[in-house]
Amino acid sequence: MKPKGTIKFPEHKPSALILKEIVALPELGLSIPVRAAKAKLSALLELVASGHEVTITSDGRPKAVLSPLTKRPARRAFTGTWDQLKAMPVQTEGPFAEEIIRTDRDGRGW
Repeated sequence: MKPKGTIKFPEHKPSALILKEIVALPELGLSIPVRAAKAKLSALLELVASGHEVTITSDGRPKAVLSPLTKRPARRAFTGTWDQLKAMPVQTEGPFAEEIIRTDRDGRGW
């Protein structure tokens, strides 16, 4: 089969990012049904990247929130040495981590 020529994709148009299905609800803010969100994911991501939060609903109930990423503060790197870690006292009394976790899980009914 011979190629019939170069395939040209349509240029990116801002009008393609128009979301007709999105509505502003008093308690939720911008809201869109899940089916429309699936169909317009790229446009939703552009909207969220510009700083808006969007709630995705299913059967009229909120199911998820798309929110813009914020920069998290950088974690401090450990600047000590292995010698300092080895010199720390070993815990010999009090509740140990395993006991705390077991008590928490038992309290939840797991």
